[in-house]
This record gives sequence, structure tokens and C-alpha cells, in this order.
Amino acid sequence: MKCPFCAELDNKVIDSRLNKEGTVIRRRRECIGCGRRFTTYEQIEELPVMIIKKDGRREVFSKDKVRTGILKACEKRKVSMNAIEDFLDELERDLKETGEKETPAHIVGEKIMEKLHEIDDVAYVRFASVYREFKDINDFIWELKKLLSKQ
Repeated sequence: MKCPFCAELDNKVIDSRLNKEGTVIRRRRECIGCGRRFTTYEQIEELPVMIIKKDGRREVFSKDKVRTGILKACEKRKVSMNAIEDFLDELERDLKETGEKETPAHIVGEKIMEKLHEIDDVAYVRFASVYREFKDINDFIWELKKLLSKQ
């Protein structure tokens, strides 16, 4: 690590601490050349998860985009923001833990629908109507019959 004051490469670590989440290490260093102290931070470089859309395009997974869709489905329903945020964290963690650099959009969509089915049936049907691109009332009826048969 190069000293920001004198550009000397030789320094020693005086103190190391983890942040609260355990994701970043803060290191206090002392330059051997000039004796001044400085702080560095280390964190894991994470590669973004890419989502393969239906049309073949690829885009970076966006937690905000998923949140917007879920919030629209849950509008005027008794679904807590904590439940939504916990699910979003879980979904993002699951996508990263697979080790896959790219994930098809339909897998993400199915995970979202599965969770909404657990949380709120109306939100589930709302989300499914957009996600599965319902064309008419028959699509709604088919989805509702499927939902009722599972209960």
C-alpha cells in the first residue's frame, strides 16, 4: 500500500477492525518512510449478477426494480415493508450464492411469485397478471383456479 503522503510502499498495519456487518476491514497503517498514519479499507469485490431477459438482453440485477414491482403488487394490502425488504435481501443473496454469473429472468420471476403466494394471495395474482402477461379474464380465472386448488 502506497503512503498517500510520501508515496513510500513500505508500511505496517497498526490496527485492524471489521465493520458491524463484517463486510469491510478498516486498517490503520503507519508509513515506515515518513512515520505518518493513514487508514485503508478492504472489501470483497463482488461481480454483479446479470439477468437474461426474455428477449435475450442482459442487464444487471436491480433490487430497486424488483422492489418497485412488488410494491405495486402489494399496494393497499397489509404487507409490511420489513417482509418485502427481508425477501429482497434473501433473493439477492440467493442469486449471488448460486455462483452463476447470469440468471434467466423467469427464475427470478418465479421466486418472486412463490414468495408473494406465501405473503398475500391478491398481491400474488396482481404480480402474476403482469409477469405472465395475462391477455384476458380467462387467464385470471385459470390462475385463480390454480391458486384455489393449492389451498
